[in-house]
Amino acid sequence: MSLTVPPALLDAAERGPIDDADFVACVRDSLPYAWATVSRVVADLESGGGERADNVIPPPTEAERGQLLRALASDAIRAGLERHFGVKLAFQNCHRVAAFRPSAVDSDAYRRFISPRGQLLNQSPELRDC
Repeated sequence: MSLTVPPALLDAAERGPIDDADFVACVRDSLPYAWATVSRVVADLESGGGERADNVIPPPTEAERGQLLRALASDAIRAGLERHFGVKLAFQNCHRVAAFRPSAVDSDAYRRFISPRGQLLNQSPELRDC
């Protein structure tokens, strides 16, 4: 299961649209490793002044790896994180998540990161099973 949904939030979702803040809180509470990783990458972006920051540290366990995969593989979760943090997220492998400033989405750096070449250059024998 991707998210642990509180009964009140599930009831609200059954009745209609839900508040984005409630959804993001559910993501934060359900996927703490993914939340911490994205938060750290966004903080690095904000403090670094560049157009991108990314995580190159593999998750310590398969459980954490699963959290990151679930967060970034879900369109709804990824979009919620992007809206909350005001960034564009990009993902490679099982752990390499990058945050881009919205103004950098059409940049060479973004296009290189999301390109097939960028994906291939980010491969290594250690990451084949991730």
